[in-house]
Amino acid sequence: MTNRAPGQRELVGFRVGDQAFCIDITSVLEIRGWTATTPLPGAPAYMRGVVNLRGTVLPIIDLAVRLGLPTTEPSARNAIVVVRCGERTVGLLVEGVSDIMQLDDAARQDPPNMGEAQGAGVVSGVFAVDSALISLLDLDNLLPPLREAA
Repeated sequence: MTNRAPGQRELVGFRVGDQAFCIDITSVLEIRGWTATTPLPGAPAYMRGVVNLRGTVLPIIDLAVRLGLPTTEPSARNAIVVVRCGERTVGLLVEGVSDIMQLDDAARQDPPNMGEAQGAGVVSGVFAVDSALISLLDLDNLLPPLREAA
């Protein structure tokens, strides 16, 4: 367990395309290497498919497509970050996990208002670290709400 100062957040950093993103480490269940997926007919474009994770069917989200970036062509250098997304567990396909960082929550800036753009509401804040900007993803808004069972 690491020692954190009050107001510090422990975040997992990763890349999607040329952009840096992070998520709260408490949402991360595990980080895995790329595994080929089985496509699901009729799934949204950002849904890469599913994999068998120790007997559980795990949906894999192409985070680039979900954020409105060009699709990822996965290779051995890619990673799947298994996260808790609201009430669901999903895998996020990313370019690679870069590091675990501690950032002061007071340094988080609100993202610009993007209206109804494809990635709107998915970024909950932006951190300026050295000369780079790192976007904090809001996992609760990453996927559409679950439909009620009929």
